[in-house]
Amino acid sequence: MTDNSDGIGGLTFDKSKRTWPNEMNIFLALVIIVVIFEILGQLLPHMRGQSFLFDTKDRFDGMFGLFNVARLQIIILQVAIIGIIALGVTQVIITAGIDLSSGPLVAATAMVAMSFGQTELVNGNPNPKALFGTWAMDLPVIVPVVIGLSFGAMIGAINGTFIAYLRIPPFIATLGMFLICRGIALWWSSGNPISFPTDSYAFIGSGMMPVVWFILLAVLFHIIMTRTLYGKHTYAIGSNEDAARMSGINVRRHKITVYMIASMLAAFAGIVLSSKASTAQAGMGEFYELFAIAMAVIGGISLTGGRGSIIGTVLGAMVLGVIRSGFTFIKLDGSYQLMAMGSIIIAAVVLDQYRQKSRT
Repeated sequence: MTDNSDGIGGLTFDKSKRTWPNEMNIFLALVIIVVIFEILGQLLPHMRGQSFLFDTKDRFDGMFGLFNVARLQIIILQVAIIGIIALGVTQVIITAGIDLSSGPLVAATAMVAMSFGQTELVNGNPNPKALFGTWAMDLPVIVPVVIGLSFGAMIGAINGTFIAYLRIPPFIATLGMFLICRGIALWWSSGNPISFPTDSYAFIGSGMMPVVWFILLAVLFHIIMTRTLYGKHTYAIGSNEDAARMSGINVRRHKITVYMIASMLAAFAGIVLSSKASTAQAGMGEFYELFAIAMAVIGGISLTGGRGSIIGTVLGAMVLGVIRSGFTFIKLDGSYQLMAMGSIIIAAVVLDQYRQKSRT
């Protein structure tokens, strides 16, 4: 009989206890969901043998000719902007917090940033949607971007201060900011849309640029969360706040930083969204905060804090995007889509609770 004892104290390494990364489970779930929609496309009578993922009509050439490129682009674009928000929400949830203000913050930032990103002339005539005078027209693109990010940082600092210093529960603090930001979006231009951005501002969200921003930010924050003290402190606070405080971490300051980063990412999402749409409206960002939280939860982020990853959130975003696109593909009624999405989110939370009990 082979002795598998390794290390000290005669402890044995049991290979049966080895587990693979949680991200692999999410990836497998993504593959299974794609297969399910592919099968439904073949079996449902009204689908007439359509393929969900593959190009059966030879419409595309090149290395991706096998796949339905148009559908893949739509799926990725659908999740990119909300995915940027989810990157910040992930960090907040890892600290055992929550941020409900990100959706309205998208709208408020879009209004604020676009008002400084407008062009002076439209077809040779004065901009009919101009909010300010010519001093705010045709500014370098860095100006509206910095103003938008600064606005987001201010909202995040307020959220973090309420939570860290005044001990207001994150749910209540960010719910209050949810209403404040929605009110700011409506008040900023008296409910009127703000349109006609400069070419440089419009470029931020043109074409596949939202996907580029999402990928770049995901890579950046994956490195930050896994390779820096900021990431280690974030996980430590979510795992055990008292232990983190006793180990020398300035918990209050760190929480404010986390909420500022999350709000700045939501603000940047608002900039990208207004650029992509070439307009800013007070109703933008509706339900974005809930979809961002759903992406994080589906991606394996524990709502009790201390566990999760940026990679998991990216995969969760893809799962959500595939599900939404798949429901549209099989022509499921919009009301049923919402009910199904809600059920999936609840199932993800239940699964998370089960995993925690199993580990305990």
